Amino acid sequence: MADYTVTVTTGKIANATTFNNVFIKLVGTDGESDRKWLFGFRGHKNFVAGKVSSFTVSCPLSIGKLILIELDKKHLILFPEDNWFPAKVEVKSPEGDTYNFPIYRWNTDSEVHRFREGTALRVFEDKHHLGRYSREQELNQREEDYRWDVYVDGFPHVIKADDPLSLPCEVRFSFTKTKEFGFTALSGLVELNLKGLANSKESWTNIDDIDRVFCCKQTPISEYVQKHWKDDDFFGYQFLNGVNPMTIQRCSALPKNFPVTDEMLFIRGQRSLKEEMKKGNIFLCDYKHLDGLKANTINGKQQYLTAPLVLLHKTPDDKMMPVAIQLKQTPAEDNPIFLPTDSDYDWLMAKIFVRSAAANEHQLNVHLLRTHLLAEVFAVSLLRNVPMVHPLYKLLIPHTRYSLQINFLARRLLISETGVLTRFSASGGEAMNTILKRSLSALTYTSLCVPEDIAERGLKDVPNFYYRDDALKLWDVIFRFVQGLLKFYYKNDDEVKQDPELQKWISDIFEHGFLSQESTGIPQRFSTVAELVKFVTMVIFTCSGQHSAVNNGQYDYGGWMPNSPMSLQLPPPTTKGSANEATMLQTFPDVSTTVQIMSTVWLLSRQSSDFVALGQYPEEHFSEETPCELIKDFQEELNVLKAVIKARNRRLEVPYTYLDPAEVENSVAI
Repeated sequence: MADYTVTVTTGKIANATTFNNVFIKLVGTDGESDRKWLFGFRGHKNFVAGKVSSFTVSCPLSIGKLILIELDKKHLILFPEDNWFPAKVEVKSPEGDTYNFPIYRWNTDSEVHRFREGTALRVFEDKHHLGRYSREQELNQREEDYRWDVYVDGFPHVIKADDPLSLPCEVRFSFTKTKEFGFTALSGLVELNLKGLANSKESWTNIDDIDRVFCCKQTPISEYVQKHWKDDDFFGYQFLNGVNPMTIQRCSALPKNFPVTDEMLFIRGQRSLKEEMKKGNIFLCDYKHLDGLKANTINGKQQYLTAPLVLLHKTPDDKMMPVAIQLKQTPAEDNPIFLPTDSDYDWLMAKIFVRSAAANEHQLNVHLLRTHLLAEVFAVSLLRNVPMVHPLYKLLIPHTRYSLQINFLARRLLISETGVLTRFSASGGEAMNTILKRSLSALTYTSLCVPEDIAERGLKDVPNFYYRDDALKLWDVIFRFVQGLLKFYYKNDDEVKQDPELQKWISDIFEHGFLSQESTGIPQRFSTVAELVKFVTMVIFTCSGQHSAVNNGQYDYGGWMPNSPMSLQLPPPTTKGSANEATMLQTFPDVSTTVQIMSTVWLLSRQSSDFVALGQYPEEHFSEETPCELIKDFQEELNVLKAVIKARNRRLEVPYTYLDPAEVENSVAI
């Protein structure tokens, strides 16, 4: 008689418990066990959340090397069927071998579910016919469960789902996340004590009223923003270290539609624009994606959105100072170039229009498209094309956690016809689709890869650029981890070329994420290990660090509305000399628009209580020694980076925390 010790761990999460009868079958290279009812001394308490329970499964003879297990459960006659979340199963064979079976999936029915032994296998290594059959069946089911859908023509494709409950259980929010998110979404206005203002269509009549609303909830950085939002050096600083560090670039030649002259910038002729550009001291932010769009109508009133060009100058004391602003793309008499030498309110109004354009560009392009929608594409393609036993699945599945449901909710609550951004941002409505389509058409692979993006924008040596410093370090840490792990599984380029599941993953991403646009530079297939390592590094960085960088500071920089107004009620000035405080207040979004956006960025910036930091893998998908050691090394490197960032931040007036690994979530989960 061959006795196998089977140890079952039920996940330590809410509602993971089952009181159903649980059955197992062991399948090996030389045979299989009978279907065994797992009933121990605890009775029906064997599968309570967090419990580890052991059982004996006996076979007449050894069944050889274990290939897979089959799990199913049946409810008792007088009890309903319930859900169960098994975390993993460990089997010790009579020969003394230990086999690990990672599961980490909800079992919601009475069907038989197969799970592979934890050793990662590419398809050409899967020699046993039962293993290959299981692999094929799994992918066939996943193609049914994870279907592509077109949300809007010209957008990256999304998962087909009618509501959150129609998503497969394995990708839905946990019970904790569901309750917490639902409470926060409903209570944002209440928490901020703004509910009484939610329907007010009045304009602000003085800045103190905005202050009183804002004082309901502040962060150290949002307080700093309130005090310094008018300052030129802080205005420039935000292009480097605010929520959108992706627009600024070094300027070596002025755009033809931005006719700035030396006389405008250097009154005494002590410098020239050409000389300063040659020294690398001139920078440009161009919001051309917003050009020619019809802005939204909010509360029955036409709103305004400009497509400004902003010129910045790095001063000898290393400050990034705005020196010229043109609010529309086409030069004209009624489109003046605003300068710091203009009246205080002329210059401030120009900056307000820039900050509004920056807020809309950030929300739709930098945040929604370049993190959320891409993360969904990466996840759906992974779940459709790569089985659980594949090393790529094991590596990437933690970086897809909650992304599909959070994106579904974003489409329903933020950008649908009744969504907050659609109703309360200048780019809502017709403009939104145009901005997203233009942004996707202009998106490139290099812009998603931090080292190339920084070099391409000419920002390698810009001082006080903390996003760049931290992003490059984090990219390198992720790269070394990914390289070590993938080189363990792919010994040469031919193994990459010969992996059909890997090639289908990238092919689907190219087709459904980037709409087969070769101009993006996104690979259509992988030919080398190096290409694979780079792309997977980009995927992990996009879903973790990049999302954190453009998401977590939204309330810090947008909670004080004058710094980041998502809409403006008056058209941009066409002449100089007429702006004043009353003009500014009338231009700002009305009270209801302000508080709706304020409560939204409050929600989007909040960390969930079941947050999982980058590099933490509570679900143990890998079982081989080398990958497990590489994960430990990865975690140690992240701890070193964490210490470096914290030490740097202690000496900064405005700390940059968004790429501190302790603050970076593994996935796009909020």
